[in-house]
Amino acid sequence: MEEQIPFTTPHQADTDVATSIERLANKIKLIAEAVKTLHQERLAQETKIEDAQKRIQHILSRLPDQSDTRQMNLLGDAATPTTPEDDNEPTTH
Repeated sequence: MEEQIPFTTPHQADTDVATSIERLANKIKLIAEAVKTLHQERLAQETKIEDAQKRIQHILSRLPDQSDTRQMNLLGDAATPTTPEDDNEPTTH
């Protein structure tokens, strides 16, 4: 049995090839845009990671020596010192 190939005119074949090329060109364009978007997202993520690493390094640099047993505010917020008198309300019996 021979496989029958449908007859196409040269003009029809050129049109089919042109259509295929146009379709492939559109797919390549979409892929290129997706790659560009992914690249931009990756750069943004790398920037976020670098910023987080800098913040962590800053916090670690503020840690006291291991021999220092005092408590330290690592976030840099102004902490109001508490006195034992403030915590205890006078009681009457």
